[in-house]
Amino acid sequence: MAVVSKHHPAPDMVRIRRALLSVSDKSGLVEFARGLVDAGVELVSTGGTRLALEKEGLAVRDVSELTDFPEIMDGRVKTLHPGVHGGLLAIRDDAEHQQAMQSHGIAEIDLAAINLYPFEETVARGADAATTVENIDIGGPAMIRASAKNHAYVTAVTDPDDYGRVLEALKTNDGCIPLALRKELAALAFARTAAYDAAVSGWFAGELDLESPRHRAFGGRLHAVMRYGENPHQQAAFYTNGNNRPGVAGAQLLQGKQLSYNNINDTDAAFELVSEFDPAAGAACAIIKHANPCGVAVGESLVEAYGRALACDQTSAFGGILAFNQVLDGETASEIVKIFTEVIIAPDASEEAREILSAKKNLRLMITGGLADPRQPGIMVKSVSGGLLVQSRDNGSRTADDFKIVTKRAPDARELDDMAFAFRVAKHVKSNAIVYALNGATVGIGAGQMSRVDSARIAARKAVDAAEVLGLDTPLTKGSVVASDAFFPFADGLLSAIEAGATAVIQPGGSMRDQDVIDAADEAGVAMVFTGMRHFRH
Repeated sequence: MAVVSKHHPAPDMVRIRRALLSVSDKSGLVEFARGLVDAGVELVSTGGTRLALEKEGLAVRDVSELTDFPEIMDGRVKTLHPGVHGGLLAIRDDAEHQQAMQSHGIAEIDLAAINLYPFEETVARGADAATTVENIDIGGPAMIRASAKNHAYVTAVTDPDDYGRVLEALKTNDGCIPLALRKELAALAFARTAAYDAAVSGWFAGELDLESPRHRAFGGRLHAVMRYGENPHQQAAFYTNGNNRPGVAGAQLLQGKQLSYNNINDTDAAFELVSEFDPAAGAACAIIKHANPCGVAVGESLVEAYGRALACDQTSAFGGILAFNQVLDGETASEIVKIFTEVIIAPDASEEAREILSAKKNLRLMITGGLADPRQPGIMVKSVSGGLLVQSRDNGSRTADDFKIVTKRAPDARELDDMAFAFRVAKHVKSNAIVYALNGATVGIGAGQMSRVDSARIAARKAVDAAEVLGLDTPLTKGSVVASDAFFPFADGLLSAIEAGATAVIQPGGSMRDQDVIDAADEAGVAMVFTGMRHFRH
């Protein structure tokens, strides 16, 4: 049964006489507390926060003076008391509430500046389970929710970023906080506790290997407001969730303007793809346009990998996103600046590379400090009408040891290497995906078609166009291998690839017509392997 309101209209202005400060993040705390004192506010605080303020010479009452009860159980129990929550939740204009406060000696608390134990940071640094559990805040969320619920009379401050405007409001309004600001801070407070609980529940689901928990919550902190979304008429914002996976969210922007919605989406796709390639095994470069790779290659050096990736589709690469798996060097930077590039993302960049790229003011350079682990588990979320689709990250992979040779002719060593490379790239191409590769470089990519045979034909056509740009008479697909992200449902897609010059095929297998496809490969003298793993990407 719902609780019925007594309907006391919220006052526009509330004078702040007493503030409760209890924070884990102490940035800006002392300056904020001094500002409150200057506004005539009495300070009440807990443990470490109180000590930090007293060290700076500020007069602070210990919260135990309100509760008449000491902190116990290593500080686990200190604010969960009517002396605190009564002061936060009391309706000031309600006679019964006022009588209860007088009868029990409860003092009003007009402002609560609370931030929480660093649970997300504890998880991100890989702490053990016991330490992680100890960093689940209980009293903090309870006080935040209490003060936010009673925003008619109480100001809830949960973020140091808001200290300044609270102090400014006190100055502007003669020691009072207006209702509009109290409402806004209350909304932020509830969003903060929701995100915090989402992090806690998500961690527990991971610890227990719960693939589909009964309730699933997601939360994040606003990182940037986008000028617009995929299109100018769409609003967009970027939120981070505290995950420490290297990538676009945690990357440092060394130069260039803020990334757009599409930039972030494409840069994430580029970095996740290039992270598939171990830097110890060689340099790798991925060029992305509209979330699809238009060129990927490995090489003895970054400049070689970049040149070979660029050769796959120089036209599409214009205005694209570049991702590298090693520290970007000056030689590679010198080649990059010859055409227009939107974003470069890499684990790091040398001083020479930074200096060369700095001449291109519109180019964004991002460094991540490391590569993403393609085998690391994770969660991917997509909104649909009325709900959310949630799945684990596609962290599956296949090596030559996993391949099942299904044709009369077995692939040679070079073909096997190219098969592994092409299938790794196909994992990051929108379905239906077809990737031609030769000597560790893509030479034709077909993406996102309704028909797999169309993807094969488009990829082959792009290889012809690329050869013309390079002044070659022979299509780049001549002698290549071809990878398909899912099985060939008919032999026609395979025959298109063979016609383009492919000599070996890698695909998951599993079609009812697998034998027809195998027979077509045998008739053409083409080698084919099955991986048993599909990589649809929608």
